[in-house]
Amino acid sequence: MSETPVSPTTAPAPRVGFVSLGCPKALTDSELILTQLSAEGYQTSKTFEGADLVIVNTCGFIDDAVKESLDTIGEALAENGRVIVTGCLGAREGDDGGNLVRNVHPSVLAVTGPHATQEVMDAVHTHLPKPHDPFIDLVPQAGGFGEAGIKLTPRHYAYLKISEGCNHRCTFCIIPSMRGDLVSRPIGDVLKEARALFEGGVKELLVISQDTSAYGVDVQYRTGFHDGRPVRTRLLELARALGEMAEPFGAWVRLHYVYPYPSVDEVIPLMAQGLVLPYLDVPFQHSHPDVLRRMKRPASGERNLERIERWRAACPELVIRSTFIAGFPGETESEFEHLLDFMREARIDRAGCFAYSDVKGAVANDLPGMLPKAVREERRARFMAVAEEVSAAKLQARIGASMQVLVDSAPGLGRKGGVGRSYADAPEIDGVVRLLPPEKLSKQLKVGEFTRARIVGTEGHDLVAVPV
Repeated sequence: MSETPVSPTTAPAPRVGFVSLGCPKALTDSELILTQLSAEGYQTSKTFEGADLVIVNTCGFIDDAVKESLDTIGEALAENGRVIVTGCLGAREGDDGGNLVRNVHPSVLAVTGPHATQEVMDAVHTHLPKPHDPFIDLVPQAGGFGEAGIKLTPRHYAYLKISEGCNHRCTFCIIPSMRGDLVSRPIGDVLKEARALFEGGVKELLVISQDTSAYGVDVQYRTGFHDGRPVRTRLLELARALGEMAEPFGAWVRLHYVYPYPSVDEVIPLMAQGLVLPYLDVPFQHSHPDVLRRMKRPASGERNLERIERWRAACPELVIRSTFIAGFPGETESEFEHLLDFMREARIDRAGCFAYSDVKGAVANDLPGMLPKAVREERRARFMAVAEEVSAAKLQARIGASMQVLVDSAPGLGRKGGVGRSYADAPEIDGVVRLLPPEKLSKQLKVGEFTRARIVGTEGHDLVAVPV
């Protein structure tokens, strides 16, 4: 009996391994690529060995991220041999002016910069032809969110990127050289994606970009349309529309990378009303006006304390998270002490700090007064000690309160407890709420659903609570 020949339609689908490194903005780039791969009939592989080729989406912002990206590319080459590189590191130059990735790993199949879905797909098509007839290609529904595509986050939360690039030229940052100037997505497209995510079960939408406050600046806040209604391409109108859209689904909307422009004042009332979470991720970076000028930050430090006081007066529940740089070139001990005083006075709820990293290509590297690495690290440690004092006091003040918690983990329906987050906790960057076993035997915890919990203690950066 002769074997039945394998037709092109029954042949195994080509498999692509995928690694996504870096920030949430890079993660959304990965989601776009994976959605297109799936739409064209490719399968994804969880291992390098089981793949026909591997795509590595890289980060190239600071030295540690560059090393991790180059190491991952090397690992993929060693285990698979066929590697396409994309992301921020793909746009970096080497010391000789050539491409950094190709200098280190000349055998990679192709290299693109960030936000380059079509270029990546062109490279995939060249080295691993697509399996489907283009007339029957469909964006998959299973495992995805319809028009929103495939997501790499847990099913109950998702990142919504509203723009790409940045118009600022901060002296410590090389991202504009890799991702370009600000390009805002059409507001109708953003809201359509958000609707698909909510309808797909997302309970927390995290709005991200390089500069969320600047959304729409590049298109002069032009009016777009959603559901036949006009909506301006501006943060205030976007936040209101997202909040109103989230309300019937009982979902959260969280804003990230919000620069402290005066226009942000208009968004705070939406938080007080409950349309948007009373949470702001504001990258202050420093407090001293002279340091901020050397950084070429778009918002000076003189009025930031006033702004914070005004925001909290309008919305007392507001939680502020921020990032800072210690040991910036030329930073004096007095300027650093100014930053510590700002932390204590501003009472920043959640703060991260980087010791200044002299990334190749950053303008700040040429500023006078580069500090020894040991001094930069020592100042970072001193900053974090103050930040942790402030955060610990804030967490202690929550003991006895009842809070809504979004459940991220609940083995055995939470009979022995679980892990969740309050409105004050963004995934992976803030603390968590450690849920103890419920007091009522009938109480169950389900991943992706909300529960009320009474705060009974703290553990480091985390809260401890009993579901009620």
